[in-house]
Amino acid sequence: MIARVKKRLKGRATTMGSSFRDRYEAAERRRKQMLDRLNNLPEPARSHPGYRRALTLLNENFRKGRVAQRTAILQSAEWLIDVIETLTLIA
Repeated sequence: MIARVKKRLKGRATTMGSSFRDRYEAAERRRKQMLDRLNNLPEPARSHPGYRRALTLLNENFRKGRVAQRTAILQSAEWLIDVIETLTLIA
């Protein structure tokens, strides 16, 4: 029983072994990529209400959130950008 617990903890250490700074920088890089993607949208997409919300997610909410929450905020913003891109392609 103890061996199984040690094995699970050892497996977690390798997946979660990245430092705080690594996770922070990875989130910042991903945020910058998503901001570039958002800024490269065509003009009709910028008039969509979701465009403003995606900017809010990537700026205000991202800064307010803890590092652990920032990945979820980025996932939400990415989903919203995907929806905006899809809607502008259809219209």
